Amino acid sequence: MCEECYVNESRITPLLNPRECLENHMQYVCGICGRCICIGETEKGLQRWKFPFQSSEIAKLYLRTADYTMKKCCGIYEIKSTKGRTFYKIFADENELHSYLKTNKDKTCLADTALFSQSEYREFPNTKVKKLTAAEVRAYLNERS
Repeated sequence: MCEECYVNESRITPLLNPRECLENHMQYVCGICGRCICIGETEKGLQRWKFPFQSSEIAKLYLRTADYTMKKCCGIYEIKSTKGRTFYKIFADENELHSYLKTNKDKTCLADTALFSQSEYREFPNTKVKKLTAAEVRAYLNERS
């Protein structure tokens, strides 16, 4: 597992529309394995790591961008809706989780602790946050194959 971005597969992200994401969104580039993780904001100002995820494994792919953005260890929490849907969200801490649950009365979190979180926040010297060049996008996509 990469000690900076927490996954084994250095070219697993982006998951959806990889070329479009790499060409048009800001990327967190892991300083150790070179994995690109979308850190850009949507038109509404929401970063990818704040979205709900279908699994904790997918949420883990974006956790490093949350840690980097918040400059602290964030965590992945399992959320259930009253409609029976289970999803996973990243929160900066338990206070942020409780605030979310307070404003989303149809959602619950059975465990007050994160399913996954790092024990300490670290900065890494070779990390980059940038828009990739066309050549970098091509190279990254070729390495995914």
